[in-house]
Amino acid sequence: MITQKITPSIWVETTNVKAVADYYLSIFKDGKLKEHHKYTNPPEAGGGNFETAVIEIAGMELSILAAGPFQKFNESVSLVINTKDQAETDYYWNALTSNGGQESSCGWCKDKYGLSWQVVPVEYYGLINNTDPKIREKAMKNTFQQKKIILSELK
Repeated sequence: MITQKITPSIWVETTNVKAVADYYLSIFKDGKLKEHHKYTNPPEAGGGNFETAVIEIAGMELSILAAGPFQKFNESVSLVINTKDQAETDYYWNALTSNGGQESSCGWCKDKYGLSWQVVPVEYYGLINNTDPKIREKAMKNTFQQKKIILSELK
């Protein structure tokens, strides 16, 4: 049952959607698997099997298509996790970059499937948008020197 107007959909380079869903549900503890389906393409569509799933993480539905290595992720589409504090930032950063994930810069990283995420403590926005130019400039300058956002280094 579809419950949200726009649902992000990701195509992963595997045919095991359950493994992908389980991976995200292990990171987002309040998540749940809402749907899981297996399909076979007809011969005129090239044949082969594929799976789909819909999960709910952090109150958002995410559709997953596991149909093999025909499409690649790139950074032009990513998901942002707004965290409540540094501890939550550390949790998501470590979960997403471990086991094959990759760190990038300015709070950006990729998970083991190649999906880009930015992990951002909400306090960060107050620093980079501060009316005091000294606070704003220090936060921005130091952001460019970081991989994971570390608030104490931005203040």
